[in-house]
Amino acid sequence: MQFKMKNGPLLDESGNLVEAGYAFSLVKEYDRRSIKAPKLRIKEWDYYYIGNNERGVAFTIDDNSYMGLSSVSILDFKAKKYITKSSMKAFTNGKVGLPSSSVSGKTEWIDKNYSLSFKVENKKRILDISVLNYSDNLPFKAHFELEEMMDESMVIATPFEKKKHFYYNQKINCMKAEGYYEFGSSSYKFSKDDTRAVLDWGRGVWTYKNTWFWASLSTKTLGHEVGFNLGYGFGDTSKASENMLFYDNKAYKLEDVVFNIPKDEKGNYKFLDEWTFTSKDGSINLRFTPILDRSDLTDVLIIKSLQHQVFGVYNGEIKVGDVTAKIENAISFAEVVTNWW
Repeated sequence: MQFKMKNGPLLDESGNLVEAGYAFSLVKEYDRRSIKAPKLRIKEWDYYYIGNNERGVAFTIDDNSYMGLSSVSILDFKAKKYITKSSMKAFTNGKVGLPSSSVSGKTEWIDKNYSLSFKVENKKRILDISVLNYSDNLPFKAHFELEEMMDESMVIATPFEKKKHFYYNQKINCMKAEGYYEFGSSSYKFSKDDTRAVLDWGRGVWTYKNTWFWASLSTKTLGHEVGFNLGYGFGDTSKASENMLFYDNKAYKLEDVVFNIPKDEKGNYKFLDEWTFTSKDGSINLRFTPILDRSDLTDVLIIKSLQHQVFGVYNGEIKVGDVTAKIENAISFAEVVTNWW
């Protein structure tokens, strides 16, 4: 049984969730000032992934209170290569100024080397990125315009066992995207005919150690707009999962999902072997053939993050009621991340 949330404030006077559950829009009002947990535990971020079946880019701005971060990634699926570069600031404590809603506002990061701007107006998102020294002493520049094609998205409010800890998250899938990036003397242009984007918008207070599984797709395949958000492992999801299908600009709630990732004889994940995604009710039947593993390990004193964001080719189908969304040779990602922070 999944619980659909109603409009109202996200947190009560004690700093706990008023209610846990899912929604198709940001029905709950997030206010950083209402958080009662230690201020250094607050985490806020905006993450955009934009891609087609040849190239992808990813941009992040986050404020983890004790540390802020911006990140820029280029992914080349034909060459099976990627570049990720990041910038950090200590003890930002909300000074990055991420908006309290994804609906409007401006998210910005500026330092000596990095300039990232995410601007939202009337369902249109404008992203401008500039890095003076990105890689090999070469500059990077990008401009994108994203257009939301539907009113519905994946929204979930998840509690943790520890009081005053929560996760409020929205994924906006299937945005049409157009733009370009320039890296040194090379450039690549993305067309809205075959390029789609997803926003991962998150606000919350987490417990110290967590592992999550997340898969996302936004594509045009076989004449239909198809996307999904699949995931688990993060917080108490007894009131609602984050699993949704997006099909021709309509969202459909899904129940459970299992990421079947191959392992070696020692029990370690073999991320570049073929995965499958299944569900107990048989609604999800996907095959995922990896191309590259965008892996990253950060280990600084008590702060540690082990990330495997794997990009690959999806094939299969998802069924909900009378709807069958078929997916054929669509490139996107699935990830397994463990954080200690």
